Amino acid sequence: MKRILLSLAATTAMVAPASAEMLDLEKDVLTFGFIKLTDMAPLAVAYEQGFFDDEGLFVTLEAQANWKVLLDGVISGTLDGAHMLAGQPLAATIGYGTEAHIITPFSMDLNGNGITVSNDVWEMMKPNLETDADGKIAHPISASHLKPVIEKYNSEGKPFNMGMVFPVSTHNYELRYWLAAGGIEPGYYSPENVTGQIGAEAFLSVTPPPQMPATLEAGTISGYCVGEPWNQQAVFKGIGVPVITDYELWKNNPEKVFGINAEFAEQYPNTTLAVTKALIRAAQWLDENDNANRPEAVEILSRPEYVGADYEVIANSMTGTFEYEKGDKREVPDFNVFFRYNATYPFYSDAVWYLTQMRRWGQIPEAKPDSWYDEVAKSVYKPEIYLEAARLLVEEGLANEADFPWDSDGYKAPTPASDVIDGIGYDGRAPNAYLESLPIGLKGEQIVVGNEVQG
Repeated sequence: MKRILLSLAATTAMVAPASAEMLDLEKDVLTFGFIKLTDMAPLAVAYEQGFFDDEGLFVTLEAQANWKVLLDGVISGTLDGAHMLAGQPLAATIGYGTEAHIITPFSMDLNGNGITVSNDVWEMMKPNLETDADGKIAHPISASHLKPVIEKYNSEGKPFNMGMVFPVSTHNYELRYWLAAGGIEPGYYSPENVTGQIGAEAFLSVTPPPQMPATLEAGTISGYCVGEPWNQQAVFKGIGVPVITDYELWKNNPEKVFGINAEFAEQYPNTTLAVTKALIRAAQWLDENDNANRPEAVEILSRPEYVGADYEVIANSMTGTFEYEKGDKREVPDFNVFFRYNATYPFYSDAVWYLTQMRRWGQIPEAKPDSWYDEVAKSVYKPEIYLEAARLLVEEGLANEADFPWDSDGYKAPTPASDVIDGIGYDGRAPNAYLESLPIGLKGEQIVVGNEVQG
């Protein structure tokens, strides 16, 4: 019988009769890990709506304390798979941190993050911000408006500290991208110094997502980048103001993935397909009929066994709006995207972008040829598994043929410059040219030696 661990509340909801055709499963009892963020929604929905059941899968969903514990669980086999930071399978596979071959057959979402600053920082930034025709603060807000605040901190002998959730998280790279686009050095990594603070003007450090608001309130950090509901929680608590969403930073950027050990996929190919089928159905459900199911999804996520935040906090972003300064709620229909725009397809170009950011900030210490980026992306992102699962769903009448990029070579069309805050486009087929186009960050043969960039 499917179950949630004793620390989690069991569901008693009845599900509709199965309509999927069951594969010959090699393993049908599975445990998946997640972090308490709204973008774990495909896992919760696949469980609560009976999509795992339809595939003959008996699934346990288990909240994890942090991203490292979650990754270690997948590597050790105590977890069969997990809601992961997209950088985790890539970093593990190239041996940055814990080394293991982790793959993904399914991307979980687009967008969904924000950058929040403390009330004190906001009050220092606000007088210099432009307003729109309605008298509201004009968005997106450039990090250049943060630069005078950092200079003031420095003049008082104080470091300017900001939080992100993990060294290879989207949040780390998005926060760095925003800072660098505003002319602020976010710091470098080297093999000898993995703090990421070499040459930094803003000092970034790790804080687990649910702890972000409390850490901000305590004054340990002056801002952070995190997924929902932890930006909106700061607004509800009156302790901070989100200044930009990642949708404004890079329109429809890739976010989390579902990660599994490569050995799992090899040993249990039909089980892997069945899991992918259930997750695709969950993503469809989350986005169908113009997000008509989102209120029900919010109710599910608000339960303590999943995200455990108040319904109103999760709904503030999950249902197509986002609140910046208290009372300044705006329509952002694509803040969370789970299926539209081929959100669930694991594009190689998404993997390459994460790898370029690892190289940009020194986590990949030496230059690599474009072919290396392509090879690593293809070793981790598995669109062939995804499309096989999608084909089965189409044949079963559970998905539409037109909703999948059957003819894709795995690379998206280049991101136009107009979709990115710094006006620099991105082409996953040309990673080194992309790195050269970014004003701040390692490029060419540059390396970090001691406390400086050489080359």
